[in-house]
Amino acid sequence: MTDWYAVYSHPNAEKTALGHLQRQGFEAYLPQYRKRRRHARRTEQVLRPLFPRYLFVRFDIAQVRWRPILSTVGVCGMVRNGDEPTRVPGGVIEALQANEGSGVFDALSPTKGLREGDAVRIVDGPFAELIGRFCGVADAERVIVLLDFLGRQVSARVPAEAIAAAP
Repeated sequence: MTDWYAVYSHPNAEKTALGHLQRQGFEAYLPQYRKRRRHARRTEQVLRPLFPRYLFVRFDIAQVRWRPILSTVGVCGMVRNGDEPTRVPGGVIEALQANEGSGVFDALSPTKGLREGDAVRIVDGPFAELIGRFCGVADAERVIVLLDFLGRQVSARVPAEAIAAAP
């Protein structure tokens, strides 16, 4: 009977490990989500691992030699209990695959879940570390934040990636 097992990869080597495991004939799965990344004044969507440094491999432990997984390029080890790999509980991977396909994990909008009046913290730019109130969305890339600045309330338009919910 085939079960899923967790594999621990080297830093930022999840995709490398996935490719090498698949070339060895293992059924492997790397849960990912879409994230908006801004670089050099360009915004693009990139896929990032849902669980950094972890991916999953499926095999029958009674019939498959699993130790070659440990020497696979990109793999650091496996989650084990003693000497045996620890099985991922049934249904977990299937639920991850179903939710990943529907886009539940995607982080395309940092304003997701924010409502007008919610406290936000500016995390980047000239207003970094200031606390303000979320007022709304200005356009596709900017949001409006009300800041207490120099003794008065000032409305500022900041990049959506530059805000985070305040604690």
